[in-house]
Amino acid sequence: MHAPTTLRTTRLTLRPPTPADESLWVRLHRDPGLYGHSPHSMAATDDAAAAAFAAVLDHWREHGVGYHVVEEAGSGEAFGFGGLRTRPATGVLNLYYRLAASHHGRGLAREAARAWVADALEWRPDLPVEAVVRPVNVASVHTAQAAGLERAGTTRHPDDLPDAEPSLVLRAPRMHLCRSGFDDATREEVLDLWCAVNDAGGAVGFLPGAPRERVAEALGAHEEAMATGSAVAVLLRAADGSLAALGWWAAGPNPLLGHRRTAYRVMTDPARRGRNLGRLLMSAMHRVARAEGVELVELGVRGGTGTEEFYGRLGYREVGRLAGGIRVAPDDERDDIWMARWLEEAAPEVS
Repeated sequence: MHAPTTLRTTRLTLRPPTPADESLWVRLHRDPGLYGHSPHSMAATDDAAAAAFAAVLDHWREHGVGYHVVEEAGSGEAFGFGGLRTRPATGVLNLYYRLAASHHGRGLAREAARAWVADALEWRPDLPVEAVVRPVNVASVHTAQAAGLERAGTTRHPDDLPDAEPSLVLRAPRMHLCRSGFDDATREEVLDLWCAVNDAGGAVGFLPGAPRERVAEALGAHEEAMATGSAVAVLLRAADGSLAALGWWAAGPNPLLGHRRTAYRVMTDPARRGRNLGRLLMSAMHRVARAEGVELVELGVRGGTGTEEFYGRLGYREVGRLAGGIRVAPDDERDDIWMARWLEEAAPEVS
């Protein structure tokens, strides 16, 4: 399956631009109302804006990725641009968006940004994703953070005035693949994360308050599987290098099931909730599975947590349910739910 060029969310269609979209680009990039934080950054003339749009089309032709046209999913109304484009001389994918003022305040930039960053981790992992935002533009900082980016320093934006405060650099997490096991430092990080998720009520094999030693025993079993080549760990590290998310793919011993993998212990840092990490982790895991020739991916979830809804938005379907199959407490039984997805199927609309 090739990387999709059009993305869909609950409310948006994000499609590649065509020459017919030039007038919208010029209108948005010549609207003073959209440059309240940096009036000097607005295109000086219509011709200058048109030249910038020509560069957007060129980037798509050269790289097969770039800034999308943002449309309402229902009406098809185009009202903005945004997405990822290679930033010259830096080797990063720049996250950018500009939406018509009539569509501000509805969370649409957040919805689109979350989709763009997830797409990058699944299909375009070689370059890091960054956003450069002026500190006074608090709304854009929050949008980047909601998409999974974290502060990674400051820089001088080419459009910054000499006396302006440096712009913030926000960076998306990067994927790291561990095959044979963890070094001592990483093992402690994994244990810290696992215990934190468990104590926050996450369905990761134990009840809250489980002793670290018991979690360490379970981790040891996963590492034994990694040592035999039957499991791999997919990690997401945040901009500061800390472990933000983790999951395992495990293969079964039956050669008839070689096209399948099962996800285990999918977990994200509870302190970073609301930062798109669950979706980013699954995007990275799907990338790893595809690279290994996997066609069908599966996972189990505990009923009553809403987790099945999250995976449903990522294209997983319920394929089995054992009522009361998980006993959390003597008077608290949950359904054991099995879900699966064929990776070559197009991703559903997700926000």
